[in-house]
Amino acid sequence: MNRLILSALTAALMSTTALAQESDEELAKKLANPIASLISVPLVFNYDENIGPADDGARSVLNIQPVIPFSLNSDWNVISRTILPIVHQDDIFPGSGQQFGLGDALQSFFFSPKQPTSGGIIWGAGPVMLLPTATDNLLGAEKFGLGPTAVALAQQGPWTVGILANHIWSVAGDDNRADINNTFLQPFVSYTTPDAWTFSVNTESTYNWNENEWAVPVNAQISKLLNIGGQPVSIGGGARYWLASADNGPEGWGAAINIKFLFPKN
Repeated sequence: MNRLILSALTAALMSTTALAQESDEELAKKLANPIASLISVPLVFNYDENIGPADDGARSVLNIQPVIPFSLNSDWNVISRTILPIVHQDDIFPGSGQQFGLGDALQSFFFSPKQPTSGGIIWGAGPVMLLPTATDNLLGAEKFGLGPTAVALAQQGPWTVGILANHIWSVAGDDNRADINNTFLQPFVSYTTPDAWTFSVNTESTYNWNENEWAVPVNAQISKLLNIGGQPVSIGGGARYWLASADNGPEGWGAAINIKFLFPKN
């Protein structure tokens, strides 16, 4: 009898562990979907260097990026995605020294069907706003911007493949600062393992239509979903390389670290 009880407890424990692993895998796959119905608060740190006319400047940016989905009705969600950068930069402009503070915030809203299309495509579209929240005029554009944004992706087995895009025009702000007319393209691909490791590659390409310039960093990262005191957390990092850069922009290699707090529905 004792052996039977022990065997039953062992089987139950193994089953619970398997379910937990499956749950972690699904949460990790949801993180790969920018418009998943999942509250998350990513903290993304990027470091770049070789900036400025003399290539001796450096910039560190901590992006606070809460993602909050809202249910509109039985068929549609709206997903709020915010990017609030905290920036430290040094020698970006000749004689400017160091700056530290908030940069300009980016606020997007995606209206997205709750179910994928018959072909398995998950998509969302809506407005994007650039908000002049910078605490130093060298940390922001001093412009208010508006435009459209959209995302489309497919998830098949462990793979997630998609693209996020937006375009922003400046519509108000300091007349002495350059107007904004930028297209942002972020194609991405990721692979998630059954034990919740995720390997991802993306670009965060920006085209400045006023200057006819591309800025194209390629990012390669590895992350792992963990459960810390009952709180799901994804921790990861990787490297980035600038294939193209605007005048006086970053060059060569950079680094990225991310911590993402997840708040799944009970």
